Amino acid sequence: MEPKNRDFLIHLEAYLSKRDGVDKLLKISRYASKIIIASSVIPESLPLSQRLKSFESSVGVSRKAFRLGKFVQDVNALRSANISSKEELILSILAYGGEGLYYFVEQFVWLGKAGLIDKKNLSNLQKISAWCEFIGYIGSVSLKVKELKQIREDEACLVSTIEVSIIRGIGYNEEEEKLRKLRMKKLMKRLSVIQDFADGLMALADIRDGKGLFSGPLLLSSAGLLSALISTHKNWISC
Repeated sequence: MEPKNRDFLIHLEAYLSKRDGVDKLLKISRYASKIIIASSVIPESLPLSQRLKSFESSVGVSRKAFRLGKFVQDVNALRSANISSKEELILSILAYGGEGLYYFVEQFVWLGKAGLIDKKNLSNLQKISAWCEFIGYIGSVSLKVKELKQIREDEACLVSTIEVSIIRGIGYNEEEEKLRKLRMKKLMKRLSVIQDFADGLMALADIRDGKGLFSGPLLLSSAGLLSALISTHKNWISC
């Protein structure tokens, strides 16, 4: 969070130096294009429509290159997770294990789409990838809901402490700053849950091959853009 008046270009450089920073900008570009295509704002007969489809497809393949080796971060996250119960262990395995397997399989999906390996198994790999991703989001949302519950309890405790301090006429600046940071953490955690739901919706659509309820192209494209914007915001303030 330091400092708030940081030079914009220096901040931008730090953001773009991150793999996730560039990836999410590509994600915004891709799903913004998909929304334009799905909404039929541009008639399919126009050359621009075909260019957008080509651009969207190319960006989709390019983003997969940014996932090379990314499964390692989930392995390390699982190793360093602060697990205090059997329930948290199971949820952590689902969250980090599912996402880690997703990123691992995505490497081969990218190699298939890039033409280096035979494409005959590409469909199966994409289905496995989607299942792993979906399972990962189930675990991730469950863990974050538990964390939000703990944050709310800590928030209530701090509010109570501040109220007592006001009554007694003693200082509470430190507690007030802790409360501010805790509420910011709660907001970011809620945004993260919304992001997981949006990405989970797209993973479910991939599992069902784009069929069934909540699988409309415009809805899924909007979910993808929402997820990208939330992730970009999180990455930006973390730089």
